[in-house]
Amino acid sequence: MIDRPDKFCIIGAGSSGIAAAKNFLAAGIPFDCLEREDDVGGNWYFGAPCSRVYASTHLVSSKPLTEYSDFPMPEKWPDYPSHRQTLAYLRDYARQFGVYERIEFGVGVESVEPAGAEQGLQQDGTRGGPLGVPRGDEVQGSNGKSGWIVRLSNGESRHYRGVVIANGHNWDPRWPEYPGEFAGEAIHSASFKSADVLRGKRVLVVGGGNSGCDIANEAALHADEAILSTRRAYHILPKFIRGRPVDQANELLLWLRVPLWARRLAGAVVSHVALGPAWRTGVPKPDHRLFESHPILNSQIHHHVGHGRLALRPDIARFAGHRVEFVDGSAAEIDLVVYATGYRVNMPFIAREQLNWQGDAPRLFVNVFHPERDDLFCIGLIQPDSGQFGLVDYQSQLVARYVQAIDRGSERAEEFRRLKATERPDLWSGVQYLPSPRHTLEVEHYSYRRRLQRLAKRLSR
Repeated sequence: MIDRPDKFCIIGAGSSGIAAAKNFLAAGIPFDCLEREDDVGGNWYFGAPCSRVYASTHLVSSKPLTEYSDFPMPEKWPDYPSHRQTLAYLRDYARQFGVYERIEFGVGVESVEPAGAEQGLQQDGTRGGPLGVPRGDEVQGSNGKSGWIVRLSNGESRHYRGVVIANGHNWDPRWPEYPGEFAGEAIHSASFKSADVLRGKRVLVVGGGNSGCDIANEAALHADEAILSTRRAYHILPKFIRGRPVDQANELLLWLRVPLWARRLAGAVVSHVALGPAWRTGVPKPDHRLFESHPILNSQIHHHVGHGRLALRPDIARFAGHRVEFVDGSAAEIDLVVYATGYRVNMPFIAREQLNWQGDAPRLFVNVFHPERDDLFCIGLIQPDSGQFGLVDYQSQLVARYVQAIDRGSERAEEFRRLKATERPDLWSGVQYLPSPRHTLEVEHYSYRRRLQRLAKRLSR
């Protein structure tokens, strides 16, 4: 056992892990950052086992709404950088703030357990353990130690003061189930890397998120036949309005405190003018209001539908060999199904009860803080309606300030401890999102960012 009771263990060196490491380093909080791959990047490390991006991936949110708060993306870059540029940006960030030197590469985490607790595997294969107690600095196991035991892929076991989980949540594919048997090939978008897999095939893409629409556009260009199947129709917005990224226009409306109904009206006008009415384009009208689900930022769906290169179908009813039947009674012969159906939230190295898991995800204060423990945090466990890097930066700043407040015995730390144990803030800013797995970790980015900033300011007093 390697004893490091003064240090935190940061799990992962993707966009969230390096933000946590940078802010802990700036705050003078000792830590180890562990990364199972051989370099920084996480999901943006194209070609690595952990990566879920494909060759044509670009940011869906524009530069100003994606970048870290103190590290702007190069001005000469396009409004929506490619995955290669994004990876270069993350690695430049890690170099700029001295994070590289603090990362142990090629080291995976096998398990995280409370120090001193007698652990055993449950019937479902997960590791059991006692629930946390109100104060992380008072947690003690049978051996008298507080904190956590982290077991590594290299066989080591280390004792840490606390753990910061930043391993990402877009990696465990969610596979839907349909009646019947499909005789063709089926893959998840997690393993889709380039259009080569689509060439010469009749392709069905299942899922109406941004990834599903991107892959459907690829199929429209490269497959013999392309169909996009979705359970419901979604709002589609262009990526640009009058030469400006559409998310920046929405950010201006939020800054001006334009009410939700007016922003919805503005979005409807933009979509109508830029893309045309649904009855004319062949793209069906959504069954929900704008912002109640992630709008699709894509200017090409209408183009390919209008050119007859892409057909739109409702949900699948059943499979029968290569034949796919849809709930509207239509059918098609398909060679390849690409499921762009999202990911399950999964942290296999820690027992769910340790994370206050409820339903499909942990229930944490502002999706970061355990309600009872002061030594366990999650960074990046959000699905924002905009870019994420800046938000995880603010999350990390808040965690660092909380740890500092604990260490100096501040009354603010005690106030925050009570707050995180009792308050369940609205992270949706009044938007009623559709009941769907894709919204399990949803946050409305503008109000969420302001909340993190206010909380950090309170802890600094």
